[in-house]
Amino acid sequence: MKLRRLVWQIYPSFLLVILLVLIGLGWYVSITLRTFHYERTAVDLRSRAQLVSEQLNGLFDVTRRPMLTALIKRLGENSGTRITVVRKDGLVLADSLEDPVQMDDHGGRPEIINALAGREGMSIRFSHTLGQTLMYVALPFDDEGTVLGTVRTAVSVSSIDDALRSIYQRLLIGGSIIALLAAPISWFLSRKICHPLERMTVAAQGFSQGKLDTPLPETGTEEAQRLAKALNIMAHELSERIHREVDQRCEMEAILGCMVEGIIAVDNDERVIRLNRAAAKLFHVENRGETGRPIQELIRHAGLQRFVGRALSSHQPLEEELSLLGVEKRYLHVQAAPLTAELNERIGVLIVLHDLTRMKQLESVRRDFVANVSHELKTPITAIRGAVETLLDEHKKESAELQFLQIIFKQSERLNALVEDLLDLSRIEQGVNEGGWELKPAPLLPVLKSAGNACESLLEQRQVSLEVDCPAGLQLRMNPQLMEQAVINLLSNAVKYSDPGNRVIIKASELEDRILLQVQDFGCGIEEKHQARLFERFYRVDLARSRSLGGTGLGLAIVKHIALAHQGEVQVRSTPGQGSVFSMVFAKLKRVG
Repeated sequence: MKLRRLVWQIYPSFLLVILLVLIGLGWYVSITLRTFHYERTAVDLRSRAQLVSEQLNGLFDVTRRPMLTALIKRLGENSGTRITVVRKDGLVLADSLEDPVQMDDHGGRPEIINALAGREGMSIRFSHTLGQTLMYVALPFDDEGTVLGTVRTAVSVSSIDDALRSIYQRLLIGGSIIALLAAPISWFLSRKICHPLERMTVAAQGFSQGKLDTPLPETGTEEAQRLAKALNIMAHELSERIHREVDQRCEMEAILGCMVEGIIAVDNDERVIRLNRAAAKLFHVENRGETGRPIQELIRHAGLQRFVGRALSSHQPLEEELSLLGVEKRYLHVQAAPLTAELNERIGVLIVLHDLTRMKQLESVRRDFVANVSHELKTPITAIRGAVETLLDEHKKESAELQFLQIIFKQSERLNALVEDLLDLSRIEQGVNEGGWELKPAPLLPVLKSAGNACESLLEQRQVSLEVDCPAGLQLRMNPQLMEQAVINLLSNAVKYSDPGNRVIIKASELEDRILLQVQDFGCGIEEKHQARLFERFYRVDLARSRSLGGTGLGLAIVKHIALAHQGEVQVRSTPGQGSVFSMVFAKLKRVG
């Protein structure tokens, strides 16, 4: 449907209203004039009929018809009125214009009927005798209360109609002139009403195009002024809001652009909302403005795509490490958190990418350095131990030299143990970073018994008993050599920190979705402030006692890395004076069939 301008809706409405008013007024005036003239004519005819009635005394008889006829004709000619005298039985006694003998019975005329009934009668009808439309007024003629007949006066209404027709023509001409004069006035008023609206429409279109610095003139009617003022206020507030949003957007873009970490915002349909410069550089995305595209099209990295899918299906923050293959292998630590809008409505996820390549390189350098130094130290330490053992064999008697040789031997043994632990730790880390150790399902009980046998001499020396609680059929996906080393380290610590006569328990159990391996002692326990750092390298709770017991400070760190190599984790629960429980938690084997 084609829309019309407001002026072409208001202007015809004005004209239509004016025409309706003129037509209604003309109709009302014509009816009023017609009624007025008819009423005045009827009053005049009534007066004439009364005057005629007063002159008929003694003449209202057939025998005196000639005298009555002469009188009626003379009165009719003098007054310009048709006068008719009708007897009670309807016989016409006299008429001013026609021969009464030739006139038919008038007893059935409406005005005659009313007059004979004692009332005034009046009617307007066409006279077949005269061939004109006449107005008739009939009055009863009585003699001492007895109605003898009627006196009727009549006049042609053609002259009234001619006068009214002339008035109607003048009204029509005057109405047409008024309509012609009202047309431009209506157009002017319509334009005056529509012009402010058109001006505001143009201004609103300019506002939509960002032209907010041109205020509208607040002129016209009160409503137009209020509307213009409201539009100006709206434009001002909108301009301030746009500037504020642009400033905030620029600040955010500057912050995101300067961030070293990569930032990727993805909606619930896996479409990229925002991508900063660092993320674009990591994944070689040339045009960062191509937002709204699926992440599978913009970033072709299967690992990241799977991570985004998991993050969208999870309601908790996630993190993972990914690698990028290219000219130079890069390592990324990826974190994901839900992206929410107002009312905590989730609209996607925010991915933060930390480049760990430099850290991994430094760790590799550190591992290589530790491994190389440890290898290099092993040879002189072995030579020192051999020489000291030879000298100890030659000095059988107590002497100062023997005491010094024993110190040297003890420290060389400690140094050798430290080098061995460093080599083990480096070997475990290297296996994890090179793709992981080969893990196969194997029974856990033989590994626990073998670890107990390896610590048998220490158990006898410390007078500590060992209990092993493990189902015979319990299997774990593991490397038996590494697992045995981890259990030996935990068992050695438990024995060293237990009092003589105490016991140590090794317990393995199968839970709903995991396997729990625990080493429990009933020794001195560990304060809570130390528990978070127990698995750090070279961290000691009691430095003096640890060294006196021959510890290197790397045993628990080795346990932690062995657990990580098996995709597990380590935990500790300890109460001072009651003992400690060290646990390793592993994923449960999935049963097939």
